[in-house]
Amino acid sequence: MTDARRCAALLLLAAPALIAADAQQSAKPQYAPIATRDFAVGPFRLALRSDTQTLARLSPAAEPGFSFVPTDREAERAGDGYNHIGDIHLRVRAPGSAWRDLDSAAARRPIRALPAAKTVIAAADITASLGTDSPLSVERRWVDEHGQLALRFTLRNVSATPVEIGVLGLPMVFDNIITDRTLDQAHAQASFTDPYIGRDAGYLQVTRLNGKGPALLVLPERGTPLEAYVPLLGPHERDGASSFADKSPRGQTSEGFYDWTVHSAGYVEREWKKGGEPWNAPTARTLAPGETLTVGVHLTPAPTIRAIEMTLAAAGRPVAVGIPGYVVPTDTNATLFVKAPTPIVRIDSWPAGAITATPAGTVKGWTRLSIRGAQWGRARLTLTYADGQAQTVSYVVTKPLDQTMADLGRFATTRQWYEGMGDPFGRSPAILTYDDEAKKIVDVEPRVWIAGMSDEGGGGSWVAAVMKQLDNPDAGEIAKLERLIDATVVGNLQVADGPHAGAVKKSLFYYDPAKFPHLYTGDPRQWQSWTSWKEKDANDLGRAYNYPHVAIGHWVLYRTARNHPDLVTRHDWRWYLDHAYLTVVAMMRDAPYYTEFGLMEGDVFVDILKDLQREGMTTQATEMERLMRHRADHWRSLKYPFGSEMAWDSTGQPEVYAWMRYFGFQPQADITREVILGYDPTIPSWGYNGNARRYWDFLYGGKYPRIERQIHHYGSALNAVPLFDAYRANPADLHLLRVAYGGMMGGITNIDQDGFSSAAFHSAPDMMRWDPYSGDYGMGFFGHAYAAGSYLANDPTFGWIGFGGDVREERGTVSIVPKDGARSRLFVAPAGQWIELEASKIAKAVYTPASGHIALTLDPASRGTTSARLFVTRTTGAGAAYRPSTGRLERGGYTIPLGAAPVEVDLTGR
Repeated sequence: MTDARRCAALLLLAAPALIAADAQQSAKPQYAPIATRDFAVGPFRLALRSDTQTLARLSPAAEPGFSFVPTDREAERAGDGYNHIGDIHLRVRAPGSAWRDLDSAAARRPIRALPAAKTVIAAADITASLGTDSPLSVERRWVDEHGQLALRFTLRNVSATPVEIGVLGLPMVFDNIITDRTLDQAHAQASFTDPYIGRDAGYLQVTRLNGKGPALLVLPERGTPLEAYVPLLGPHERDGASSFADKSPRGQTSEGFYDWTVHSAGYVEREWKKGGEPWNAPTARTLAPGETLTVGVHLTPAPTIRAIEMTLAAAGRPVAVGIPGYVVPTDTNATLFVKAPTPIVRIDSWPAGAITATPAGTVKGWTRLSIRGAQWGRARLTLTYADGQAQTVSYVVTKPLDQTMADLGRFATTRQWYEGMGDPFGRSPAILTYDDEAKKIVDVEPRVWIAGMSDEGGGGSWVAAVMKQLDNPDAGEIAKLERLIDATVVGNLQVADGPHAGAVKKSLFYYDPAKFPHLYTGDPRQWQSWTSWKEKDANDLGRAYNYPHVAIGHWVLYRTARNHPDLVTRHDWRWYLDHAYLTVVAMMRDAPYYTEFGLMEGDVFVDILKDLQREGMTTQATEMERLMRHRADHWRSLKYPFGSEMAWDSTGQPEVYAWMRYFGFQPQADITREVILGYDPTIPSWGYNGNARRYWDFLYGGKYPRIERQIHHYGSALNAVPLFDAYRANPADLHLLRVAYGGMMGGITNIDQDGFSSAAFHSAPDMMRWDPYSGDYGMGFFGHAYAAGSYLANDPTFGWIGFGGDVREERGTVSIVPKDGARSRLFVAPAGQWIELEASKIAKAVYTPASGHIALTLDPASRGTTSARLFVTRTTGAGAAYRPSTGRLERGGYTIPLGAAPVEVDLTGR
């Protein structure tokens, strides 16, 4: 896409996104009501339109006022070009001819009702809506299948020649529309859909924004694999490539709808010809004259989100559970547990040998496969069952995480290091956004913040470089970061002194063609939107979202100076902690409006407060706690306190949760946890497992700005943080740990073999690759580095399992060797003990279930790390209070001298 077109896309899509949903109550057109027929099928109450027999309402019997489909918008979406469940998309051709698109929603014609008999509640021949001279006839039936709602299509080749079906898509139109709804209304009425694009084992899960049950599952009938999940673009987005579209506006308040795509080979020559490898190999189907094909799906309720896998198994669907997930470093063991109606008869890897799955017995009815990654990058396992069904599980194989951390730090402080350029904006030295496609730093961009070191799209790269030092400090990298803080942050990006001391600007880069006439190259039109801030706008101090980025810089260097004193040389630890505190105070003073919302990376404020308390800085701690309590009291008064500058967002919840927990507001923390689970799933795919919903931030931080479901944008790792905490408080809820670990590790997939870190992965099938801009990746890396740890659990079904480390049972003990990106945190779930190191690393831990004894082996001393700093926290009411066998208690933790050999530390309960 050209710069001019990117600008046009921003003007069209981004500006409306800044309008809050509760402010979008302008006068609406009046539409005539749509006639429907009501039915009861098992636990559902549904309505079909009388004219089209498409689905107009789908409600749980116990909650008839709620609908999974856009019932409230049925009248306004009644015309041509609006898709509904019950429509169909086909791309067909006869031998030697061109593809032809058939779309039942594009131009509706009267359908021919067919008799309803036995279990069929409604049926129709809908061929007329496919246009004239369709080579296929299509009959549709709604069926009561033993109390489950089924939707079936029968296609017949009515031509005299074979017909190849290159696309067969079933629109899945669920009510994800937030437009014109307040946050309370959206959480009560709207739902999000997540796909498991796993062929015959594929399904959709439709979960309510409030996280409450029931959830809805869309399950395939035989011969209806979920091969691809294709977005239905708006008419202005298609560029003439496809006839399949939907007229409902897509934007920040509405993600849009998708096709359950059974066959997708017809896309490869046109829409997908420049895309990366799809989730599954595209297929087509040819029907001989007179031959028929039947496809269909079941709509099945799951009582809760946590019961989705149980519901799938009860329905006879193949179920796969990856432990610890679907991101596999080459030095780490993983496991795939599979439950299916028939045995696995074949396992294939794409690329060949990239990942291996070795049978390792069974456990309580589950087949156990040992997983090892061998080739860096995306990989796919295909499990073929004895009944002929095929299931795909998508993985990413990474380097060992210690190497990944080193790669990121090195790339950010070399390839992204910007210095000595005579920069008129004072960005020297700096770590700026990088364009991996052009292989250069982005120092000029019409979305000025991307080049301006602030906002998320511009601050991400240097925040990532800083956060890497939290658990993996490097002397050379820290020296550069100290210079960056001294020369570019304090006194330029951040006000150094005076009445606004500590305040943070929106951007260092800005648009001023009079002052810099030769700087702003390219099409002049790309510089005419609201995104090209002038100097006054760039200097604005009122955007609270910018403050955590700077606070992180100060806080990490405080922690490094305190725990690795030889590595930080420009200031002492107190200077950095003072400046972290000053940043928080300035935010509350100079940017109060946005502090009404939870802020991405806002968890760092909790740690700054705790460090002030530990250091005995009572005056500062008291003031900061007062300021944060004001925010927490406000959130406590709201039903769903999860707003932002956007109409709906998935970035405020982590900080809201953190302060609810800190101040003891557990009911509000519980609500927050469940809301997160409403948009953050566990699914057998590296892409969607722990992938907290984001679909608009390519507009603000990506090279290719468009509305598109983002894979592991920063929301994934950020939302992992509260879920980890919730799991530590309730280790019986393994679902929390699985989602959290998927999100934390999802953020690692954005880091390539050189250490470049992408803002997110483009999930649309015409892209299927990581965005070339580093953009706002660092916000997600904050979540990863902040939460990285290993978890040892004893699951009632799967037995002893590890997340982040390799587990071994031996002679009454269970050991775990951490291999996560930090090796500084360990949770022993049966003991309820959260072990944290602010200095040193855990080489191994051995747990003795009979006694509860925990033995730690710590790494030897290294440059800058001559003492370990150990904290042990009891997280459950039943857990004992543990203390180490050695060490001096200070500042709430234990200081343990390190030497040339590993150090053994025993932890015992009292």
